[in-house]
Amino acid sequence: MLKKLLHKITSRNSGGYSHLEEEQLISSYLQSLGVRSTAAVDIAAFDGVTMSNTLALFERGFSGLAVEANVERFAKMAKRYSEFPLVNLARCYVTPNNVVDLLKGTFVEKEFGFLSLDIDGYEFYVLDKILSEYRPQLICTEINEKIPPPIKFTVEYSDKYVWNEDHFFGQSICKLYEHCEKHNYKLLELHYNNAFMCPSELTELPGLLPETAYNNGYRNKPDRAKRFPWNKDVDQALSMTPDESLAFFQEYFAKYAGQFTMEK
Repeated sequence: MLKKLLHKITSRNSGGYSHLEEEQLISSYLQSLGVRSTAAVDIAAFDGVTMSNTLALFERGFSGLAVEANVERFAKMAKRYSEFPLVNLARCYVTPNNVVDLLKGTFVEKEFGFLSLDIDGYEFYVLDKILSEYRPQLICTEINEKIPPPIKFTVEYSDKYVWNEDHFFGQSICKLYEHCEKHNYKLLELHYNNAFMCPSELTELPGLLPETAYNNGYRNKPDRAKRFPWNKDVDQALSMTPDESLAFFQEYFAKYAGQFTMEK
């Protein structure tokens, strides 16, 4: 059944709902990895449609959970998702302190099929809590694509954190890779600013090192500047030495001192 569902997604004529064609990658990975679970979790689902990585799955029968904190966006999602009785909805801010209880309270299975995580902030800590008790079979999580290897950067968790819609958010690809090492996951690829991971036992193929994933998936993408024009003011860091890049971002984020960790 899953194979038929995924074929329908992959064979769409349109570009789908996701932002940068992630939808096609998701369906391809679920199929090639042999993922049997048809449960998906979307943390920070926006309105459930705009740039969604999960709506195509829910439309085709996946169960799961969609979470959004914004009142207006949640209301739009609730209206659209009324047609999906197998999808639970939650309106809350997801934090390291509540995410496990949230998944347990909505009866998410331990080895659920797909996780989409994009909270523009402290993803590193939320993902660590999830992986401490759950083993999603495929993960798509946003990274801060501006910060190149080998820098390990993350926004620190704070219940007062609010994204100011600038370059200060999330985690670098090298910081995310710590989860691969700690929780035995493989880094499959970086697709612009979204990293794909799976449990190591699902594939015999070697995972990518963060440097390789970053170069292939962001730095050397021929359309990178066109797709991410707002990164022009920090693109110079891509040609710096690690020490120069570290110093550059420490100065760039100076007004956020004490709210992040960064090292190489």
